[in-house]
Amino acid sequence: MFARQGFDGTTVDDISAAAGIGRRTFFRYFGSKNDLVWGDFEAQLVRLEDLLGAADPTASMMDALRHAVVEFNRFDPAEVPWHRQRMELILRVPTLQADSTLRYASWRDVVTRFAATRTGLSASDMLPRLVGHTVLASCIAAYEHWLTETDADLGQLLDAAMRELTAGFGRY
Repeated sequence: MFARQGFDGTTVDDISAAAGIGRRTFFRYFGSKNDLVWGDFEAQLVRLEDLLGAADPTASMMDALRHAVVEFNRFDPAEVPWHRQRMELILRVPTLQADSTLRYASWRDVVTRFAATRTGLSASDMLPRLVGHTVLASCIAAYEHWLTETDADLGQLLDAAMRELTAGFGRY
């Protein structure tokens, strides 16, 4: 429906009618139309925390983050087309981009807390915050590339982006 009418052109009433449910029922499951696109993001954050919590303690912080990011973004091949459409909306629709700022802050906080734990610093220190921001930026760059290259493998792109981040830009 979003592909046909656009995200902003599709109302909750349109979605409810297509699903054969009432507007009130829609809002029992979703707080907003944006939540429909994002799904159960809070549960996904718990999953990311679990992946980071299970990281090999002997691995470097950045290797642990790379492995967790790649695993976190692994999808069943049958779900990839749907995920591509979903991410196209999230990264391209201004209404969802504004909402993404809040959700990405929560995602960054998970990474920042992990970095703080691994470095022995406070999550309010600059280094853990820098890790949180740059890991998110790397992931978004990989996703944007994935959306333009339909044959690209998302896991490989995320892995490559995280390796570049780990290596740093000093070699260029």
